[in-house]
Amino acid sequence: MIPLEGEMQSGHPIRLAPGQRVAVIAGSGRLPANVVEGLAAAGHDPFVVLIAGEADSDASLRTHDHATLEIEAFGSLAPLFRKKGITHVVLAGGVGRRPRLWRMRPTPWLLSIMAKALYGLSRGDDGLLRTIVRVFEDEGFKIVGAHEIVPDLLSPEGLLTKAAPTAADRRDLDAAFTAAKTIGELDIGQGAIAIGGRVVALEGIEGTDGLLERTQAMRDHGRLAAAKRGALVKCAKPGQELRADLPAIGPATVEGAHAAGLAGIGVEAGRSLMLDHAELIARADELGLFVIGLPTDKS
Repeated sequence: MIPLEGEMQSGHPIRLAPGQRVAVIAGSGRLPANVVEGLAAAGHDPFVVLIAGEADSDASLRTHDHATLEIEAFGSLAPLFRKKGITHVVLAGGVGRRPRLWRMRPTPWLLSIMAKALYGLSRGDDGLLRTIVRVFEDEGFKIVGAHEIVPDLLSPEGLLTKAAPTAADRRDLDAAFTAAKTIGELDIGQGAIAIGGRVVALEGIEGTDGLLERTQAMRDHGRLAAAKRGALVKCAKPGQELRADLPAIGPATVEGAHAAGLAGIGVEAGRSLMLDHAELIARADELGLFVIGLPTDKS
């Protein structure tokens, strides 16, 4: 069963009937590979759309039936999906830029949805995602979340590592969780960092990697020289489209948190993705960081 917008499915993958096929629109990061690997492991034949400049360098995705498209060429997607027999679509991975309108290639399908597309572009990241979802569903395709393809990607609640947060770390988790939810309400970002019970950095357009790099720079420049430990928290934006752009962490997040001098990472349980889960936890244990799934009603 495909969940309705705003709902999360509790641990059961979608079941494809004979003749149904999934397309994965692949952006940057490890999420597209995790989704494609999950589909292949279940015996399905995914079609992968590599967004040029985002996912086209991932050789593992090219082992499957695929096409590479500039983001401005997405007006050709619906006809391509019909040609490939696509019934379900997954949006996976990041996109570093928005389409340049003057470079978009006009197609009959694009012209038919242009008003919706322009409206979505004006509504911020979550508004754009909601518009994309509606456009594809109006064309008869089912949009499904990455967590519906690979349910194990969803973060469970509770401590996941050998290291555990101290009482001081818990205060950092609380502060960062509240801050992350606040900026999410404004459609700014999904993450925040707190050190010493005080929020010191918020995620912006540069994403989590940039957030961690800024925190590391503040340590290196002495702005946080006296502050110890600290925590990164990522959580879903209030009311966001949950079938796309769920907050995610992976081994690279653990490396970045360690480089920034943080003690650990908290993610909103059931509404966040953990990529390359076994590697992520193993690396956190090696570095002595905690990783914890926080209850969604924490705030």
